[in-house]
Amino acid sequence: MLQQKVTESTTELEQKLFTQVKAIVSNEEQVIGRRGILIPLKKAIIADGDIQNVIDIIASDPALAAHLLWRTNTAHAELNNKGKARTLKEALIRLGQVNIYRYSFTFYLKEQFDELPQPYKKLVKGYWTLTESIAEEALVLLHESGNQLLDADELQTLALFSVFGQIISLTAFAYLESQLQQALPLKIVKSLIDSEQQQFTMYAFKSMGLDSELQKEFLIAHNVISSSNSESVGLLLRDVLSKRNILLK
Repeated sequence: MLQQKVTESTTELEQKLFTQVKAIVSNEEQVIGRRGILIPLKKAIIADGDIQNVIDIIASDPALAAHLLWRTNTAHAELNNKGKARTLKEALIRLGQVNIYRYSFTFYLKEQFDELPQPYKKLVKGYWTLTESIAEEALVLLHESGNQLLDADELQTLALFSVFGQIISLTAFAYLESQLQQALPLKIVKSLIDSEQQQFTMYAFKSMGLDSELQKEFLIAHNVISSSNSESVGLLLRDVLSKRNILLK
């Protein structure tokens, strides 16, 4: 495909790749692992039914169950305002439906990284290391602020989506490259990710059915929209992202 289009301008090629990658992002199964858990989990949460149903779905994947228990205990370790959750049920009740799904989504998103070819695997894992350090720094900042209005799990889940646009678009580019069976020009890939970061992110949020509150707080965190809400985790996260100079351009 690329060899046949060598006469095209870089702008035309970028537009074609952008359109193709957007189509891949809209198909969740191409960028997210093990949807066999995510799909029934989403349905159970939307149904707002018995918590036991949600527990049973998550318990069917012991790795996910252990991850959720670890995540919420990590979020509250520095704050010491809640006892340590000792069972999956305790953890899920504490988390609430939105955070359960956000944590589960990122768990399966990360699981897909090892399946990516190089250099995408290295790049995506680098971004994930960045999100973990952002989440850690944000939780320390919350602890130091003494703000009792902000939920630690909501802050941590938001932080894990700090560079979601870069992660999801790189994953999609890797999938596109495997379809084309030809290497994509990394210069163009980087140019598109840098210039269309916000579009990739918001398109992924919406096409993958992630909650509207996450989208809103993400935009607050990246200083795209303003907020004076004292309970906005995005405002606190903005300080971390600004300090690291990674706000959306």
